[in-house]
Amino acid sequence: MTDFDIVLVHPEIPHNTGAVGRLCVCLDCRLHLIRPLGFHLSDHYVKRAGLDYWPYLRLTVHDSWEDFLAASAPSRLFFLSTHGERSLYECTFQPGDTLVFGSEGSGLPKPFYESYREQLFQIPMPGAHARSLNLANAVSISVYEAYRQLSGCGGTSPL
Repeated sequence: MTDFDIVLVHPEIPHNTGAVGRLCVCLDCRLHLIRPLGFHLSDHYVKRAGLDYWPYLRLTVHDSWEDFLAASAPSRLFFLSTHGERSLYECTFQPGDTLVFGSEGSGLPKPFYESYREQLFQIPMPGAHARSLNLANAVSISVYEAYRQLSGCGGTSPL
């Protein structure tokens, strides 16, 4: 089991959430969604992106960030955002870590940038013409970096 939690705060695009759900099943991570959601979980785009993996997803939907914190009591939080000043590759991950991502249109809620400044990281993007990566891609890059660190160089052996 990969002992990571992935949190999407106010996701807006169903197929991104479906792709993240599929990734979570592949790496045996837990997925937390923070309302409001920009779609219904029954949306066929969520199911299509998640394919037949969706029934195996360990999914929890929370009404608010505060509800998530109370229910999950995360030990360590890492926030991924274009507003981060430090690189994802400076992180040293541990089992039980939680990776948090904002919505596709507006990122993390504004108060997070101040409240969690020390836990805010970015994925390096040396290209000059893109403002951000696709949410599902950003989650994949981040979670696989954590997996690589904890699996002993990212081989096929389980953690």
